[in-house]
Amino acid sequence: MKKAIALSYEEQMAAPKVVAKGSEIVAERILEEAIRHNIPIRQDQTLLTLLDAIEVSEQVPPELYGVIAELFAFLYQLDHEGITKK
Repeated sequence: MKKAIALSYEEQMAAPKVVAKGSEIVAERILEEAIRHNIPIRQDQTLLTLLDAIEVSEQVPPELYGVIAELFAFLYQLDHEGITKK
């Protein structure tokens, strides 16, 4: 079963939050929107399983901060490399 979860984080937020999640058709739509807006997509089944327990609009719990920090650092690096290569 195809699943997707979208996270959002801004500096003024206490923690990242789940902004969208779904299976099958909804997952496809989430991925299409990410592609359309040039939002990086990462496939990580373990992380997906952990985040699937969080409801939309809820913040990521403290026990996941470490893994989410690694994810955002990875995405920041991708973005930074993309900017410097232009």
